[in-house]
Amino acid sequence: MNFLSQHIYIFITLAFTVSSQLIIKWKMSDFSYNDFSSWQDRYSFAFSMLINPYIILALTFTVLAGVSWMIAMTKFELSYAYPFTIFSLIFVTLFSIIFFEEQVNAYKIIGIILVAIGIFTISRGS
Repeated sequence: MNFLSQHIYIFITLAFTVSSQLIIKWKMSDFSYNDFSSWQDRYSFAFSMLINPYIILALTFTVLAGVSWMIAMTKFELSYAYPFTIFSLIFVTLFSIIFFEEQVNAYKIIGIILVAIGIFTISRGS
């Protein structure tokens, strides 16, 4: 088997995880922490968002990521598979720059490169 077919459940986990985070950021970007005067208002708003179809989709993706991860755990040692989850950090950062126009600087670029090198190094050790 090739690398892709062996690691498909890890990649599915990453896709669901990243999608979920991006959807939540997208929907919550319409609001500000300062829109609410008390912590009760903030929690009330957060719970009211649980009926938003996009938030429901994001939560469904989170559950599906968990299911995919459980399947991946039947195929790999945790010490091998877990470092791949860090790719979600890289993808969320890159997509945040693209979709939400978040700032990119040398530190983010260097960090992404170092994380990628670290994941590659750890995966070679198994």
